[in-house]
Amino acid sequence: MTPFGLKDALDIVIVALLLFYLYRIMKESGTINIFFGILSFIVVWVVASEILEMRLIGTILDKVMSIGLIILVILFQDQIKRFLVELGNHNRWRFLKNLFKHNHGQKNRDEESHRWVIPIVYACMSMSKSKTGALIVIEQGIPLELYEKTGDMIDATINSRLIENIFFKNSPLHDGAMIIAHDRIKAAGCILPVSHDTNIPRSMGLRHRSALGISQATDAAAVVVSEETGSISFAHRGKIISRLSSTDLEHRLSKLASDE
Repeated sequence: MTPFGLKDALDIVIVALLLFYLYRIMKESGTINIFFGILSFIVVWVVASEILEMRLIGTILDKVMSIGLIILVILFQDQIKRFLVELGNHNRWRFLKNLFKHNHGQKNRDEESHRWVIPIVYACMSMSKSKTGALIVIEQGIPLELYEKTGDMIDATINSRLIENIFFKNSPLHDGAMIIAHDRIKAAGCILPVSHDTNIPRSMGLRHRSALGISQATDAAAVVVSEETGSISFAHRGKIISRLSSTDLEHRLSKLASDE
């Protein structure tokens, strides 16, 4: 019997990390039951074909696995894309970049990335007081061009008055989502994927479900202003937090800007 070595331990750690990332992403996207179903199938396949060496059922399961992998790639292409984007996110490898790169001008870059935070906070607080419904999406690692095309392209500088005018009740774009990317308002009136999570409170409407949906399908964050109550919510990584104060919202957006 081959002795257990460092290479075997490294192999187990890598597989465990991959399963953990898949588990987290599928949990955030509301498909965790499918993850457990696939995991159970793989365990049965390994036990039947490798441990018990059952040839007939092993051959059948081998064929199912070869076809099933193609089907899974088609069904979960968004989750796979998000997994690869998160794996290659520059923030995860920042410590390596810092070894070879000086932090010259880092403070100026941080100030530049935080410029859009205050206009969004001011606009949301103003719309909260007037109970003006709004849905603002902030792009992160995964591009949102597909969703931008469902609305009207704007490509304007971020400022609070423009945000309020777009979500004004008589505006033709107030029902859709605004997408912000690269410190610019890219589009408005956009259509987002709707979350079908059964744990969402009934008090939350379509805007909240859309905010949660885009946070499950991508790594983007979304800010919602309720038209009924005026409360502000923040959705990110498949979770939504309601009734935020201006300080809470500014803190979360600043953290988002720092991670860019």
